[in-house]
Amino acid sequence: MKNINSPTSYTTTAISMHWLVGLLIFAAFGIGWYMTGIHGLTPQKLKLFSWHKWLGVTIFGLAVIRVAWRLLHPAPALPPGMPRWQQQAAHVVHQVLYVLIIVIPVTGYLYSAAAGVPVVYLGLFKMPMLIEKNDQLKTILAPTHVWLNYLMATIVVAHILAALKHQLIDRDGTLGRMLPFLK
Repeated sequence: MKNINSPTSYTTTAISMHWLVGLLIFAAFGIGWYMTGIHGLTPQKLKLFSWHKWLGVTIFGLAVIRVAWRLLHPAPALPPGMPRWQQQAAHVVHQVLYVLIIVIPVTGYLYSAAAGVPVVYLGLFKMPMLIEKNDQLKTILAPTHVWLNYLMATIVVAHILAALKHQLIDRDGTLGRMLPFLK
């Protein structure tokens, strides 16, 4: 396993964390979207809520590790010749995504606590209730959690489209930094 970013690619750890967290986010978003469309409080909906929360806790834990890894292993340089505005956009998008992968699980966890519903990770470990049941806070956190997820989905779509543009149009190797088999 590579320990240091090369001038043109990320470490194996960074690449693995990127794709693992990305897949978990897609799963959590999909489950969240589906479960909120189920009317009433059915056993299926309760099971999906549990899975969604488990994914959120897992994403949060991996996000903390990922941020720590990134602080110790800075990203490789962007391709030479990339316009400055694209470099700045890439940095802003990555920073916003890092914030969102931390904040979204926190808002979901706090929403659950404000609703008075504990999070029991994997059905085994009861997470501490950091706040008391609070209906006012619940009414703020519910839409906040939803809209932050929509914001992340929008940014992720832009991120994917930008990566494809760099691969298919610019052909500058940007996507190869996260998919080494493309080099």
